[in-house]
Amino acid sequence: MILTDTHTHLYSEAFDEDRDSVIQSAINTGVGRFFIPAIDSTYTQSMFDLQRKFPDHMFLMMGLHPTHVKENFKDELEHVREMLDDHKFFAVGEIGIDLYWDKTFLKQQQEAFKAQIQLAKKHKLPIVIHCRDAFDEIFEVLEGEKGNDLYGIFHCFTGTLEQAHRAISYNMKLGIGGVVTFKNGKIDTFLNEIDLKHIVLETDSPYLAPVPYRGKRNESAYLINILKKLTDIYGLSEEEIGTITTENSKEIFGV
Repeated sequence: MILTDTHTHLYSEAFDEDRDSVIQSAINTGVGRFFIPAIDSTYTQSMFDLQRKFPDHMFLMMGLHPTHVKENFKDELEHVREMLDDHKFFAVGEIGIDLYWDKTFLKQQQEAFKAQIQLAKKHKLPIVIHCRDAFDEIFEVLEGEKGNDLYGIFHCFTGTLEQAHRAISYNMKLGIGGVVTFKNGKIDTFLNEIDLKHIVLETDSPYLAPVPYRGKRNESAYLINILKKLTDIYGLSEEEIGTITTENSKEIFGV
């Protein structure tokens, strides 16, 4: 069984002291595929370095994270365009809208989200969506862009059952991570009503570590804790869930 972490920031400064051992630990637990979302241009070289060191395991995305949409966002979008033209990526992400920290740049976030969806369509790539306190705003953009060429992953899905069905209606898989193990996470109460064909696994490391590591640095090896929780929810074996979710990731990323 090969597990796939569809969302992990392994280039993060949080891993500067022990990155190689963290990656090897994850590989040893069965996590063999790591999909690496972008944040902004300042991390691009670190992402390439990571891929160069672990070419058989790392799959890069390119995009501008919504919390990094600032006054210079058009320059950042130009960087995204150039990278997509010149290099091989497996998704445009993570992109979306985040109104949790700051609503100042909502208009710019909406513009950047739409522009990057259109870049994904141009390059025939999936999108990976970041949504925080912004389901209505995200769905409004997706409604305007829906079609067979729109597909991807709703990363770190934390919405309601109704929002889950709506996300799936736009050809999105649901990225399920550490939140599913939280007592107040809520998605564990209805996830069994969502067919497993719509689910992929993720850690979002170094963020959102699952129980029993909650509050500590997250690692891709902890994907196994998320997998174990899904065995409880779906009543299937780790092998079955691991196999199905990895196949789902291949359907999205094409690899």
